Amino acid sequence: MAEAFSLSLTPPQMASLSGAAAASSRLLPRARLGFSTSSSTPSPSSLSLSSLKGLRSSPLLSHLLHRQKTTSVRASSGGLGFSSVAAPKCSASDPDQLKSAREDIKELLKSKFCHPLLVRLGWHDAGTYNKNIEEWPLRGGANGSLRFEIELKHGANAGLVNAVKLLQPIKDKYSGVTYADLFQLASATAVEEAGGPKIPMKYGRVDASGPEQCPEEGRLPDAGPPSPADHLRDVFYRMGLNDKEIVALSGAHTLGRSRPERSGWGKPETKYTKDGPGAPGGQSWTVQWLKFDNSYFKDIKEKIDEELLVLPTDAILFEDPSFKVYAEKYAVDQEAFFKDYAEAHAKLSNLGAKFDPPEGIVIDDGPAEAAPEKFVAAKYSSGKKELSEAMKQKIRAEYEAVGGSPDKPLQSNYFLNIMIVIAVLAFLTTLFGN
Repeated sequence: MAEAFSLSLTPPQMASLSGAAAASSRLLPRARLGFSTSSSTPSPSSLSLSSLKGLRSSPLLSHLLHRQKTTSVRASSGGLGFSSVAAPKCSASDPDQLKSAREDIKELLKSKFCHPLLVRLGWHDAGTYNKNIEEWPLRGGANGSLRFEIELKHGANAGLVNAVKLLQPIKDKYSGVTYADLFQLASATAVEEAGGPKIPMKYGRVDASGPEQCPEEGRLPDAGPPSPADHLRDVFYRMGLNDKEIVALSGAHTLGRSRPERSGWGKPETKYTKDGPGAPGGQSWTVQWLKFDNSYFKDIKEKIDEELLVLPTDAILFEDPSFKVYAEKYAVDQEAFFKDYAEAHAKLSNLGAKFDPPEGIVIDDGPAEAAPEKFVAAKYSSGKKELSEAMKQKIRAEYEAVGGSPDKPLQSNYFLNIMIVIAVLAFLTTLFGN
């Protein structure tokens, strides 16, 4: 997408960045865990399972064991050198390091106000997925390939070099976290910290190992195609997403600004962006462009503020009949938007990813969700037991699923009622006649 909140780099700064990265390009030393062979020290084979578990509970040793599983990869990207850090090969990110990295990302957001930029980074890494290609990582998707210069130079990724630069110190600090996970962690955290919904994320994505595994340019959406609706569907359907998810994800434009020097869209500055926060300038979609809410849909629908940006791919959401159903809904129902957005964002973040372990890693500590109450008719047939709230909600949902409503009873099928009455009368006549 065209949104871009970033710290602009001048050509001299870019040259400096390239030089610094090239100078730091090196393989990280692999951690080694050694055991003495003396008789007084147990060998690895003699350690009990409980002993190993105890050792693994040590944060330092856990880090070393995870690092021992990784394979150092030197993949020349031709300039920026973000790829020179050892990339795990077929190994999950370390859960404890993921949690710590998330806290560091929160601090980064507080100081740099880079929420929109990090959201866009996660989107653009995952948004190259092609469901028609089975082979990983050629199918694209959330595999961390956006760290390589060849992909950062794609037109749709203008400015994202700044996002990678902001996250690189966190990646250096937590080498047990893959780039693919870091990009998606940063994206989800940025949404949540801006006031958006909690996103049901999982981690354990494996990194693409070199620039030769980057997708070709042209898989990401344009801001102003000749036929916006067809273009959005071509791009998002290729990823396996539907119309509802297209509209919900478009709502993330509630964050950020478009800069004409990068995307060719928007004004150099507006009254909402001239003073920042962060680097000033650009044109935002909403007044409060660092707050995640449903203002994007409200503002597009009202079209009363010329200071706010509306791209062709934004306007079409209220013009295309299928898109309009969801856009209208989200404009008046923020709760519905948050629910659908969280689901769509999580789905997008998993596209094309290769997980290790296959089921992924969940790092959010929260109470386990209670299993839904099983309906047993005998418990309620006497009328002595009150229905629980969960069961009431379940019954209500099933009732509404067949067309019912708390405010409007189901329409009667009079023909069926007449047939039932006739059948009952016939049975009674036969019964009493005998």
